[in-house]
Amino acid sequence: MIGIAVFAVIVAAVALAVFFFYHQNRLRLRARLMREAVRNHEFTFHLPVKGLFYGERALQEALNDLGQDINRLVAQKEVESWQRLTRVLTHEIMNGCTPIQSVSQAYLEHPMVVGTALEKGIHAINEASNHLIHFVDSYRKLTQLQQPVVMDLPLRDFVSDIKALYPDVEWRVDIPAEVSVRADATLLHQVFVNLTRNAVEAGAKTLSVDWNDATLRMSNDGLPIPAEVRRDIFIPFYTTKPTGTGVGLALSRQIMTLLGGSLSLADKAKGGYHVTFVLGFERR
Repeated sequence: MIGIAVFAVIVAAVALAVFFFYHQNRLRLRARLMREAVRNHEFTFHLPVKGLFYGERALQEALNDLGQDINRLVAQKEVESWQRLTRVLTHEIMNGCTPIQSVSQAYLEHPMVVGTALEKGIHAINEASNHLIHFVDSYRKLTQLQQPVVMDLPLRDFVSDIKALYPDVEWRVDIPAEVSVRADATLLHQVFVNLTRNAVEAGAKTLSVDWNDATLRMSNDGLPIPAEVRRDIFIPFYTTKPTGTGVGLALSRQIMTLLGGSLSLADKAKGGYHVTFVLGFERR
């Protein structure tokens, strides 16, 4: 009997040692993944807590939340920096273009210019200045957002209103009926429209919208975003479209930051889709 008991103790000790070794390796892998994410400035990691002891689970949840908080702060600082730069650029460009527009328009109406060879050249100058002023004026949206009027928005009903604007797209919505978010309806509507329009322009036929733990994921099956431009898509003025202005995504991120949330591009798209955007909302 003593021999059996000793054997049982040895087996239990070996099993405990194997479990301890396996568990520590899992923790080491988690640490490596988070370290790599931070080094690459990817703070949207959310590692699972299943299989962890209660203390480890609490620590992992805190690290996941910390990553989200850092991501929001980084996005906010980026938005503030681009706002300052955009404000300076628009001011200087408008100061230079306005007199050109005014003087060229005056010359176009002068009898000594009308019908002469000079008219065509002055008209081109006037058109160029008008175009530049219109172009710069679109970027003022980045620095002149309205103050949000925050209210409770039933999220599924809100998405249904967006769906009505794009009836040719197949929508797959997985949002519980009871979910609501604190947001400005007009500003959030602009974010959803920007993301949906971008997806449609990229050839998307299906959009997926699903909710999980204060996070909304918008996925589409349009053209994937190339790896070399993933970090640039939220930069104002940056666009890969011939007729794009580079305002939409930058403005959308600014709106989400203003609402106390975040907007990011997921490292890996949802299964069956090519692109997934992640919208984070304030926890209630």
